[in-house]
Amino acid sequence: MSDKKTDDKKYTTISIPTPLAEKIKKRIEGTGFHSLSSYVTYVLREVLSGMEEEEEEAFTKEDE
Repeated sequence: MSDKKTDDKKYTTISIPTPLAEKIKKRIEGTGFHSLSSYVTYVLREVLSGMEEEEEEAFTKEDE
């Protein structure tokens, strides 16, 4: 039986250009984001969520 708490903490490493990382670090100063990783994770979730919503809307319009 697997422990759900340990399953939720699996991560992988993604490389981004250093200049981009530096821009992000400056952008998150004074925000609720405590790391570059937490900000990038948030942004990617938002982008994917928006894409999923667009896909759902496309299916709905086709069904009409």
